[in-house]
Amino acid sequence: MTIVTTDTSLLSRTGTGLPGDRPQEAVATNTHGLHMITWGCQMNVYDSARMTDVLRPLGYGPVDSPADADMIILNTCHIRDRAAEKVFSELGRLRLIKEERQATGQKTVIAVAGCVAQAEGEQILARAPYVDIVLGPQTYHRLPEMVARAARAGGAVIDTDFPAEQKFDFLPENAAPQTVGNYTAFLTIQEGCDKFCSFCVVPYTRGAEASRPVASILAEARRMTESGVREITLLGQNVNAWHGEAPDGSIWGLARLAEALAMLPGLQRIRYTTSHPRDMDDALIAAHRDIPALMPFLHLPVQSGSDKILKAMNRGHTADEYRDLIRRLRDARPDLALSSDFIVGHPGESDEDFEATMQLIRDVGFALSYSFKYSPRPGTPAAGAPLQIAEDVKDARLQALQALLREQQDAFNESVVGLTVPVLFTGTGRKPGQIAGRSPWLQPVHVDGPESLIGTEVPVLLTTRLSNSLSGTLTQEFARI
Repeated sequence: MTIVTTDTSLLSRTGTGLPGDRPQEAVATNTHGLHMITWGCQMNVYDSARMTDVLRPLGYGPVDSPADADMIILNTCHIRDRAAEKVFSELGRLRLIKEERQATGQKTVIAVAGCVAQAEGEQILARAPYVDIVLGPQTYHRLPEMVARAARAGGAVIDTDFPAEQKFDFLPENAAPQTVGNYTAFLTIQEGCDKFCSFCVVPYTRGAEASRPVASILAEARRMTESGVREITLLGQNVNAWHGEAPDGSIWGLARLAEALAMLPGLQRIRYTTSHPRDMDDALIAAHRDIPALMPFLHLPVQSGSDKILKAMNRGHTADEYRDLIRRLRDARPDLALSSDFIVGHPGESDEDFEATMQLIRDVGFALSYSFKYSPRPGTPAAGAPLQIAEDVKDARLQALQALLREQQDAFNESVVGLTVPVLFTGTGRKPGQIAGRSPWLQPVHVDGPESLIGTEVPVLLTTRLSNSLSGTLTQEFARI
C-alpha cells in the first residue's frame, strides 16, 4: 500500500492538506472533543473517518488541538522502519497533554489504532500504561463498546482480534464520507492480503483478503455522490483482488463494480488503489478501454525489475510478465499513465539486480512513483534472510533510482503541456483568483478562474509545467461570481 503521509496530520474532518481542502466544523450536538492523528496510507485516512463516524452517536466531534480533546486516537502504520518507536515517541507527547488536562480535572482517553496496534498491542500497554484503548484495524466498529468498557473498568482495553464479522456491516449508514474539498472521496472495498510478500507486514496486521459486498459499496458511494462527491477512489490492500457478493448471490469483479459505479448520477471519476499485477485480469483491462469514468491513471506496484529479487520477494510474477501486462493495458487505453512502488536493497540484491530494476523503469516509463530503501519488518521472512544490504549501498541505489524516476515524472508532465484536458476543480489555489484541481492523471492543476467552478469538471488548456504541478487556462469564459 502506498504511503501518503509519514508525519502527524489532523484528519477526520479536519483536512488532508490537498488543494481545496476545507475543514468542516463539528456539529452543534457534540459534547466531547475528538482529535484524530493519522499516519500511513489512504486506507488509514478512510479508517480514521469511519472511527469518527462510529463515535459521533456518543457525542464526539472533531477538534483541531489535542489539548482540547476528550479523546485522542493515534491511527498508526507499520510499513516503514522504526514504526513502533515513532508511535511511542508520539505517545510521550500525548501523555504530557493528558497529564496537563488531568491537573485541571479534565479526562482524556488515549487510543492507539491501526497496524502498529495490531502488531504491538501488548507492548504498547506495557511501555505506555497511560494508553486507555488499543484496537486493531479490523475492530474499530467495536470502538463505542471499548470506550464504555474503559470507562466502567477504569483500565486499559485491548482488542486486536480478527473478528468473523466484517466491520463494514456494523458502521452507521448515515456516516459522512471522508472527502477532500467535499468533491473527492476514498471508499474502502477490500482489506487484507493473501500474497505474503517477503518484506511486508500487511497480512499479519490486516489479515486475510476480504471483500465488501456490492450492496454496501454502492450504498456508500450513492451517499457520497448525493453529498456532492464527483470522484471516488476505491481502496484496498489488493483492491483489484476484490470479488464481492451481489444481492442475487453472484460474485462481481472490480470491472463490473466500476461499471455499476459509473452509472451513479453525479459520479464523474473513478480511481482505485493499490493493485497487484497478479490480480489484473482481462475484464479489468477491458474496463479501462470501455468505461470513460475510469481514469487513465493506474498505480501498479512492481517493487523490482530483477526476476531473482521478485522471486525472493514472493511477488508471483516476472519482470517480463509485468512488461507484457503494461503493454496490454496501454493497448486498451493508450493515454494510460502509470505509477508504481519500488524497493531497493532487498536482501540479496546485487548491482546486476539493481540495474535490472533501472532497465525496467526505462522500458516502462512512469508518471509518478514511490521508492524506498528496504527496511526489515519484524516477523517477515526477509527480516531474517542472509545477504542484508549495507545502508550506504541502499542510499546510493535509492538516489540513482529516484533521479531516474524524477526525470520520467518531469518528462510526462512536460508531454501533456499543450493538451486540453478535463480538470475537476476541488478548491481555491494559493494565489488570489486562482482555483485548483486534478487532471485525469492526478496531476495538480492551477488556473485563474471563478470559485463557482469548484466542484465541476471543465476543459483546461495545460500551458506550463511547474516543479510538482501544472498551470493552465480555461478554454471558455465563465462568469466570476
